[in-house]
Amino acid sequence: MMLLSSILYYVFAYHFERTEFIKLVILFAGLLVLCFKIVQFKKLNLKFILATGIIFRLIFLITIPNLSQDFYRFIWDGELVSNFINPYLTIPNDLILEPNLLIDNAKELLVGMGDLSPKYHSNYPPLNQLIFGIAALLGFKSILGSVVVMRIIIILADIGIVYFGRKLLRKLNKSPHLIFWYFLNPLVIIELTGNLHFEGVMLFFFVWSLYLLAQNNWKLAGVLYACSISIKLVPLLFLPLLLNHFKFKKSLAFYSIVGLTSLALLLPFYSSEFIANYSKTVGLWFSNFEFNASIYNVTKKIGVDYFDAKPWELIKSYGKLTPIITILTVLVFTFFRKNHDLKTLISSMLWVLSIYYFISPTVHPWYIIFLVLLSCFTNYRYALIWSATVILSYWAYSDPNYIEHLGILTVEYLIVFSFMIYELSKQRNKL
Repeated sequence: MMLLSSILYYVFAYHFERTEFIKLVILFAGLLVLCFKIVQFKKLNLKFILATGIIFRLIFLITIPNLSQDFYRFIWDGELVSNFINPYLTIPNDLILEPNLLIDNAKELLVGMGDLSPKYHSNYPPLNQLIFGIAALLGFKSILGSVVVMRIIIILADIGIVYFGRKLLRKLNKSPHLIFWYFLNPLVIIELTGNLHFEGVMLFFFVWSLYLLAQNNWKLAGVLYACSISIKLVPLLFLPLLLNHFKFKKSLAFYSIVGLTSLALLLPFYSSEFIANYSKTVGLWFSNFEFNASIYNVTKKIGVDYFDAKPWELIKSYGKLTPIITILTVLVFTFFRKNHDLKTLISSMLWVLSIYYFISPTVHPWYIIFLVLLSCFTNYRYALIWSATVILSYWAYSDPNYIEHLGILTVEYLIVFSFMIYELSKQRNKL
């Protein structure tokens, strides 16, 4: 099983183009089955599972990502940071015109980003930028060198997730092997190590923080929680949920630690223009972009077909509602659910993030990885099903015009919602 999986990952890494949708589905389906079998038969053998997961990841070590081009922007920002240039203040399309540009391989990086990213300021948080800078420095001015450094950091983060995830599972009186559903999950390996998304680094700090909360070491947990936010902003969603987990004064102290640590990480990049540039770029995700949406696609279909709504106007209007619905969801789970114990708190996090993704107009496959990790600490497994079906969204890359196939997306979400409803019907008294 390990050998066959290694072969499939090798084919994926070195002999696959993202336009080959059928090949993608076959490879991914094979890896899913083998992942299930490995965990089923070897779940008590930590050394074997750990070695297997590391080997699968190392297969990708010296290859360029083939499903995402985001890493070109990572390297671009890293080159700026390593030269003490603030990445939040410049736009690549403008910077490339400067005669004394310090970025190595600037034209190759700009072309690699595609048409969209070079038009906007960077939206990656401060600690992520520091990692980009380290990758640029240690990568010896080479694109592949920077890629290798980033991959090593992501692999180490995943190993850390296994370490603290097992400890947290024991604290929750759950089997430690459940973390392997994250560590050997093909989506996790392909999207993080393969395609260089930094959700794994965010989740390393996040799960470490949760473990420290279980240890009642909430002060250090606050520092690490801030580090998680400074990689990706997603954990911000969960901060209100901690009101019921702590007493009021303790929650304020925790928030203060998170806030001060976040400010300290932001300080090297702060300028008068930073807030305006960053908030504008982040806001685009709510009102301009769409990919692999569920409820939004249904809304758009009804609006366009029955009310003659213009798609570009619809997404802007919908984008204004998304933050409001998200805030209301967070408030409901904050004030109408008892999040005193860690099990309930993590379950609330799972549902808040799930609802956010269900209503979001943009749900890239790697977003689901956060749900995969959270599900390991709960009794719900629909996120694992979603991690299997979300690969169907890559149909868009097989279309020359990058047009999504609504029928395929319908299959993806029908499976996910059906399994989720089935689980809720079994555990309706535990939500």
